Amino acid sequence: MLVDRPLRVVVAEDEAVIRMDLTEMLAEEGYDVVGQASDGLAALDLVERLRPDVLLADVAMPGLDGIELTREVAGRTAVVVITAFGQRDRLEQARDAGAMAYLIKPVDRADLMPAVEMASSGWTTLRSLRERVDEAAASAERAQERLAERRDVERAKGVVQARLGLSEDAAYSWLRQAAMDQRRPLADVARSVLADDAT
Repeated sequence: MLVDRPLRVVVAEDEAVIRMDLTEMLAEEGYDVVGQASDGLAALDLVERLRPDVLLADVAMPGLDGIELTREVAGRTAVVVITAFGQRDRLEQARDAGAMAYLIKPVDRADLMPAVEMASSGWTTLRSLRERVDEAAASAERAQERLAERRDVERAKGVVQARLGLSEDAAYSWLRQAAMDQRRPLADVARSVLADDAT
Protein backbone atom coordinates (compact mmCIF):
# COMPACT_ATOMS: atom_id res chain seq x y z
CA MET A 1 0.00 0.00 0.00
CA LEU A 2 2.77 2.46 0.94
CA VAL A 3 5.53 3.21 -1.54
CA ASP A 4 9.10 4.49 -1.13
CA ARG A 5 8.76 5.47 2.52
CA PRO A 6 5.88 5.46 4.97
CA LEU A 7 3.73 8.58 4.99
CA ARG A 8 4.63 10.80 7.93
CA VAL A 9 1.53 11.70 9.96
CA VAL A 10 0.71 14.09 12.80
CA VAL A 11 -2.39 13.26 14.85
CA ALA A 12 -4.23 16.19 16.46
CA GLU A 13 -7.09 15.08 18.75
CA ASP A 14 -7.99 16.46 22.16
CA GLU A 15 -9.46 13.17 23.41
CA ALA A 16 -6.47 11.11 24.54
CA VAL A 17 -8.09 7.70 24.01
CA ILE A 18 -9.11 8.52 20.43
CA ARG A 19 -5.66 10.01 19.75
CA MET A 20 -3.98 6.83 21.02
CA ASP A 21 -6.32 4.61 18.98
CA LEU A 22 -5.63 6.59 15.80
CA THR A 23 -1.88 6.51 16.41
CA GLU A 24 -1.93 2.76 17.05
CA MET A 25 -4.00 2.01 13.93
CA LEU A 26 -1.74 4.16 11.75
CA ALA A 27 1.42 2.57 13.13
CA GLU A 28 0.02 -0.94 12.61
CA GLU A 29 -0.69 -0.08 8.98
CA GLY A 30 2.90 1.06 8.44
CA TYR A 31 2.52 4.84 8.71
CA ASP A 32 5.10 6.89 10.60
CA VAL A 33 3.30 8.90 13.29
CA VAL A 34 5.84 11.66 13.85
CA GLY A 35 3.82 13.75 16.30
CA GLN A 36 0.71 13.95 18.45
CA ALA A 37 -1.10 17.02 19.74
CA SER A 38 -4.03 17.56 22.09
CA ASP A 39 -4.87 21.06 20.82
CA GLY A 40 -4.74 23.05 17.62
CA LEU A 41 -1.86 25.34 18.57
CA ALA A 42 0.39 22.40 19.46
CA ALA A 43 -0.61 20.72 16.18
CA LEU A 44 0.29 23.88 14.23
CA ASP A 45 3.71 23.90 15.88
CA LEU A 46 4.25 20.21 15.02
CA VAL A 47 3.29 20.75 11.37
CA GLU A 48 5.65 23.71 11.09
CA ARG A 49 8.55 21.84 12.71
CA LEU A 50 8.06 18.31 11.38
CA ARG A 51 6.55 18.93 7.91
CA PRO A 52 4.39 15.77 7.89
CA ASP A 53 2.79 14.38 4.75
CA VAL A 54 -0.64 14.22 6.41
CA LEU A 55 -2.29 15.87 9.40
CA LEU A 56 -5.26 14.17 11.06
CA ALA A 57 -7.14 16.93 12.89
CA ASP A 58 -10.25 16.83 15.03
CA VAL A 59 -12.63 19.60 14.02
CA ALA A 60 -13.39 20.56 17.65
CA MET A 61 -10.15 21.21 19.53
CA PRO A 62 -9.17 23.85 22.09
CA GLY A 63 -6.84 26.71 21.18
CA LEU A 64 -7.26 26.47 17.44
CA ASP A 65 -10.08 24.37 16.06
CA GLY A 66 -9.57 21.92 13.22
CA ILE A 67 -10.96 24.29 10.60
CA GLU A 68 -8.69 27.18 11.59
CA LEU A 69 -5.79 24.73 11.78
CA THR A 70 -6.61 23.40 8.31
CA ARG A 71 -6.68 26.94 6.94
CA GLU A 72 -3.22 27.54 8.42
CA VAL A 73 -1.53 24.36 7.17
CA ALA A 74 -3.36 23.27 3.99
CA GLY A 75 -0.66 24.84 1.82
CA ARG A 76 2.02 22.74 3.52
CA THR A 77 0.43 19.35 4.15
CA ALA A 78 -2.58 17.18 3.38
CA VAL A 79 -5.32 17.42 6.01
CA VAL A 80 -7.87 14.81 7.05
CA VAL A 81 -10.46 16.25 9.45
CA ILE A 82 -12.25 14.15 12.02
CA THR A 83 -15.72 15.12 13.13
CA ALA A 84 -18.72 13.84 15.02
CA PHE A 85 -21.65 12.44 13.07
CA GLY A 86 -24.10 15.07 11.82
CA GLN A 87 -21.72 18.04 11.54
CA ARG A 88 -22.14 18.49 7.80
CA ASP A 89 -21.71 22.27 7.95
CA ARG A 90 -18.37 21.81 9.73
CA LEU A 91 -17.24 19.40 7.01
CA GLU A 92 -18.07 21.96 4.33
CA GLN A 93 -16.13 24.61 6.24
CA ALA A 94 -13.17 22.22 6.55
CA ARG A 95 -13.30 21.43 2.82
CA ASP A 96 -13.36 25.14 2.01
CA ALA A 97 -10.38 25.63 4.34
CA GLY A 98 -8.42 23.02 2.37
CA ALA A 99 -9.14 19.61 3.93
CA MET A 100 -8.65 16.79 1.43
CA ALA A 101 -10.66 14.09 3.25
CA TYR A 102 -12.74 13.53 6.37
CA LEU A 103 -13.56 10.85 8.91
CA ILE A 104 -16.60 10.45 11.16
CA LYS A 105 -16.22 9.38 14.79
CA PRO A 106 -15.87 6.65 15.86
CA VAL A 107 -13.12 6.19 13.28
CA ASP A 108 -12.96 2.73 11.76
CA ARG A 109 -9.66 1.24 10.56
CA ALA A 110 -11.25 0.43 7.19
CA ASP A 111 -12.04 4.14 6.70
CA LEU A 112 -8.83 5.57 8.17
CA MET A 113 -6.32 4.21 5.69
CA PRO A 114 -8.22 5.19 2.51
CA ALA A 115 -8.80 8.70 3.90
CA VAL A 116 -5.09 9.18 4.64
CA GLU A 117 -4.07 7.84 1.23
CA MET A 118 -6.71 9.89 -0.61
CA ALA A 119 -5.72 13.08 1.20
CA SER A 120 -2.02 12.54 0.51
CA SER A 121 -2.61 11.75 -3.15
CA GLY A 122 -5.01 14.66 -3.63
CA TRP A 123 -2.66 17.11 -1.96
CA THR A 124 0.30 15.93 -4.04
CA THR A 125 -1.74 16.36 -7.22
CA LEU A 126 -2.93 19.81 -6.15
CA ARG A 127 0.62 20.91 -5.30
CA SER A 128 1.82 19.71 -8.71
CA LEU A 129 -0.96 21.64 -10.45
CA ARG A 130 -0.15 24.78 -8.46
CA GLU A 131 3.52 24.48 -9.44
CA ARG A 132 2.53 24.18 -13.10
CA VAL A 133 0.25 27.22 -12.82
CA ASP A 134 3.07 29.19 -11.16
CA GLU A 135 5.50 28.13 -13.91
CA ALA A 136 3.00 29.12 -16.61
CA ALA A 137 2.43 32.49 -14.94
CA ALA A 138 6.19 33.11 -14.69
CA SER A 139 6.62 32.12 -18.35
CA ALA A 140 3.81 34.47 -19.39
CA GLU A 141 5.39 37.27 -17.38
CA ARG A 142 8.76 36.71 -19.06
CA ALA A 143 7.05 36.73 -22.47
CA GLN A 144 5.34 40.04 -21.61
CA GLU A 145 8.69 41.50 -20.56
CA ARG A 146 10.34 40.37 -23.81
CA LEU A 147 7.44 41.84 -25.80
CA ALA A 148 7.75 45.15 -23.95
CA GLU A 149 11.52 45.18 -24.60
CA ARG A 150 10.98 44.55 -28.33
CA ARG A 151 8.36 47.29 -28.48
CA ASP A 152 10.73 49.76 -26.77
CA VAL A 153 13.58 48.84 -29.14
CA GLU A 154 11.32 49.34 -32.17
CA ARG A 155 10.15 52.74 -30.87
CA ALA A 156 13.73 53.81 -30.04
CA LYS A 157 14.83 52.72 -33.51
CA GLY A 158 12.24 55.12 -34.96
CA VAL A 159 13.52 57.95 -32.74
CA VAL A 160 17.15 57.31 -33.80
CA GLN A 161 16.09 57.17 -37.47
CA ALA A 162 14.35 60.53 -37.21
CA ARG A 163 17.02 62.20 -35.07
CA LEU A 164 20.09 61.03 -37.01
CA GLY A 165 18.53 60.54 -40.45
CA LEU A 166 19.47 56.86 -40.56
CA SER A 167 17.85 53.91 -42.27
CA GLU A 168 16.01 51.37 -40.13
CA ASP A 169 18.93 48.90 -40.28
CA ALA A 170 21.46 51.62 -39.48
CA ALA A 171 19.37 52.87 -36.55
CA TYR A 172 19.23 49.34 -35.15
CA SER A 173 23.01 48.98 -35.59
CA TRP A 174 23.46 52.32 -33.79
CA LEU A 175 21.40 51.07 -30.83
CA ARG A 176 23.32 47.78 -30.70
CA GLN A 177 26.67 49.59 -30.80
CA ALA A 178 25.53 51.97 -28.02
CA ALA A 179 24.50 48.98 -25.90
CA MET A 180 27.92 47.33 -26.43
CA ASP A 181 29.80 50.56 -25.74
CA GLN A 182 27.83 51.20 -22.54
CA ARG A 183 27.80 47.52 -21.55
CA ARG A 184 24.08 47.71 -21.03
CA PRO A 185 21.18 45.60 -22.34
CA LEU A 186 19.74 46.80 -25.65
CA ALA A 187 16.33 47.36 -24.04
CA ASP A 188 17.88 49.68 -21.41
CA VAL A 189 19.59 51.77 -24.08
CA ALA A 190 16.31 51.91 -26.02
CA ARG A 191 14.47 53.15 -22.94
CA SER A 192 17.13 55.82 -22.36
CA VAL A 193 16.67 57.00 -25.96
CA LEU A 194 12.90 57.13 -25.45
CA ALA A 195 13.29 58.99 -22.15
CA ASP A 196 15.62 61.55 -23.77
CA ASP A 197 13.15 61.98 -26.61
CA ALA A 198 10.30 62.64 -24.17
CA THR A 199 12.12 65.52 -22.45
